[in-house]
Amino acid sequence: MTVARSFSVQGAGRHVVVIGAGAVGSATAIEALRAGLRVTVVEPGEAGGPQATSYGNAGWLSSHSVVPPALPGAWRKVPGWLADPLGPLALRWRHLPRALPWLLRYLASGWTEARVQRTADALRTLLADAPALHARLAAEAGVPQLIERRGLLHAYRSREEFEGDALGWRVRGRTGVQWEEWQAAELRRREPDLDARYTLGIFVPEAGHCRNPGAYVAALARHAQEAGAQRVAARATGFRIEGGRLRAVRTDAGEIACDAAAICAGARSGPLAAAAGSPVPLESERGYHVVVEGASAGPRTPTMVADGKLIAHWMDGGLRAAGQVEIGGLDAAPDWRRAEILHRHLLSMFPALAIQAPQAVAVKHWLGHRPSLPDGLPCIGASAASADIVLAFGHGHVGLCGSARTGRLAAQLVAGTTPETALAPFDPARFS
Repeated sequence: MTVARSFSVQGAGRHVVVIGAGAVGSATAIEALRAGLRVTVVEPGEAGGPQATSYGNAGWLSSHSVVPPALPGAWRKVPGWLADPLGPLALRWRHLPRALPWLLRYLASGWTEARVQRTADALRTLLADAPALHARLAAEAGVPQLIERRGLLHAYRSREEFEGDALGWRVRGRTGVQWEEWQAAELRRREPDLDARYTLGIFVPEAGHCRNPGAYVAALARHAQEAGAQRVAARATGFRIEGGRLRAVRTDAGEIACDAAAICAGARSGPLAAAAGSPVPLESERGYHVVVEGASAGPRTPTMVADGKLIAHWMDGGLRAAGQVEIGGLDAAPDWRRAEILHRHLLSMFPALAIQAPQAVAVKHWLGHRPSLPDGLPCIGASAASADIVLAFGHGHVGLCGSARTGRLAAQLVAGTTPETALAPFDPARFS
């Protein structure tokens, strides 16, 4: 089946403007075309380019990533976050006054196990079949090789360290996540390059990963355009709403008349949501990565280690380690020491890397912005000013994974059809 035959005839339905060509925006555009809508994508930058959030992420399609970052007792760690600017989660002092309301809500959202479970149950509806949905999209876009479905691994140094994460695994189990335990001998057999200090592996078979998130998002954006979406290289600035109905999306290149719009601008969605009558407490959880080109050792299975709080796996461009959370806003300069910490952890995880000749490898660093809401759930739903404007952003650490289902839901909302998943937990009005 050709791309053209996969979609309805252009112009057969409402005209929707999708703001953003990232993972969520591109998936929304594709699904809106599939629903028979006329689509314009507004994006100032290169889809899947280095400035994009998904470009440098860990690539995990972790359908089990349903546990929010804040857990009971997290408030006790705040002094450490402030005192250690290079820890796994750090707060920049200058940004603290602005981030404090978000931080307080963040801590409250995980105050009890019951609250964590409610969040997990909601997230599971977005993520449970994400690897299959992404495999379908990748095949449609002509890049099936970028999505692999062969499970993900969590490595622990001991049974005691695993028990320290017991609440999270208990919560996951209640949502239907299943896993296998690999004892030390099995872990060594499966992961011979992994340092011997890791003696327990938790393998999640249902999960998958993306070998090149930037190329994948670029392929989705290209697929949408080949199927009929129009691209406008501009930055959306607001909306013209008359009598509760959307008449146009305003951009720095002029107005685009339309019947509906979807805000999928990631960490830069906040001002647009406010312009649509739905201010939300959106924050950037700044994340870093390091890529070692020419690496001689690494994981057989994409792996997260508990002691370093980072994910390592092979990408098309080399061995990538991604992680870290830095609360510092959108405009602060990168602190590349954080990427160097990831590199040191990577060398520690795979000792053979440390003895490799430095001239045989090249190391690259990157910083991106995870769009995060304090309760660990994205916003998916109509704005307060007009039901014609849909919010679809704020996925935090699961943006790539959750984008496929979110695109379907956002397209259903702008098309005026009943969403296939209950959206009450994601309602933007929960912050009003």
